[in-house]
Amino acid sequence: MIWIIGGTVETGEVVQHIRGKIEYLVTVATTGGREMLDDEHVIVDRMDDAAMRKFLYTHRIELVVDLSHPYAVEVSRNARRACQDSGVRYVRFGRTSSRPDDVVSVASLGECLAFLHNVTGCVFFTTGSKNIPDFEQVRGNNRFVYRVLPMPESLAICVRHQVSMRDIIAIVGPVSEALNMAMFREYQADYVVMKDSGQAGGTPQKLTACRRLDITPVILGRPHEEENSISDLDAIINMLLILDD
Repeated sequence: MIWIIGGTVETGEVVQHIRGKIEYLVTVATTGGREMLDDEHVIVDRMDDAAMRKFLYTHRIELVVDLSHPYAVEVSRNARRACQDSGVRYVRFGRTSSRPDDVVSVASLGECLAFLHNVTGCVFFTTGSKNIPDFEQVRGNNRFVYRVLPMPESLAICVRHQVSMRDIIAIVGPVSEALNMAMFREYQADYVVMKDSGQAGGTPQKLTACRRLDITPVILGRPHEEENSISDLDAIINMLLILDD
């Protein structure tokens, strides 16, 4: 049995290629992730390393393919540890970076907050809902606009931290360059904060939209990728299909 740790665009692409050809299970952290996949083999669950070890044993997992988000550090750390303890092969997919030189690059959330503390104007966030509590601490008199997933959990974070309705955009990404431009222009963004999520996460489209509108892009640095991560998704798909031969 193959275990795919999902929750990303790449998860759907892999599942599309292996569906009906090999035995697999996919785990995602939210009901939204399950809805995006629409596959009978999807399980919604958040697990620590102990729960992962139990999952490996219960389902007789022979290989784990980690397709979680590049910023889901804890998920990958727990999975790697559980596999090491259980003697199960672990493969991590790593997106190719799309961070150019002509942006404000911050290496950590702390650096990002320090930068934002000194800006003036409208900041448009495409980083999801998780760090809204941190960003709100440095908002001051500026306008902070948050683009989040249209899920109850995301909106609940906005409400809990008193984000104005007019400053919330709920949409499933990635979106096109044209739609990014329309949103950035409509909200008169001076800065756009984004993750280094690569092509699959729509980072190039955001950067191009910023350049065309003369907006300053701020990229939150990606956590360190493991040296043995695989950035070729086709190679991972082919590896899985070979298992069926």
